[in-house]
Amino acid sequence: MNSTEVRSADDLSGLVRKHRLDAIAVDQRADHLPAGVVSALPADHRVVVFPVADEHSDTAAFSAHFGFGLEDCANTLILRYTKDQADRYAAVVSLGSLRLDVNGAVKALLGAKRPTFAKREVATALTGMEFGGITAFGLPGDMPILIDAAVMERPFVVMGAGYRRTKILIAPALLSRLPNAVVAPLTFPPA
Repeated sequence: MNSTEVRSADDLSGLVRKHRLDAIAVDQRADHLPAGVVSALPADHRVVVFPVADEHSDTAAFSAHFGFGLEDCANTLILRYTKDQADRYAAVVSLGSLRLDVNGAVKALLGAKRPTFAKREVATALTGMEFGGITAFGLPGDMPILIDAAVMERPFVVMGAGYRRTKILIAPALLSRLPNAVVAPLTFPPA
């Protein structure tokens, strides 16, 4: 998928058909998503929610099974960091094809000391989501959401939906509208 390939809802429908995604109707989303994700996810024509078998949930397995590139997948990671002598948490959204610059760009943007990936049990407790399915939608209202600028260059991305068995195909512009969202270069250049 490149930036000229997808320009409209018709193009999004084409991607749904091409990749054989079984779109979940808007009125059925509550059966497939955590409540916080349902309330935060916009009812927009640039959002498709679809089921995924657990064995295809991880980014590499998903890409191989459905035919999306790693550059089409946006992962949401929860980081723990220290600022003003207190432990804090932030979400970071980056493409599966790029490596996150945690100790450089992310640390500087947060004004943080010692950023690390949050422990699995902490990430799931904070978000109310399953590990491996965490998404930027439905996070705690005070949590910063850092979005790598490369995500915004994609016409659409696939990301977690709160549960491992569900994914979201979405226009990245909708991510930048989230409360506490900041878009900045956060990854190393491609090798």
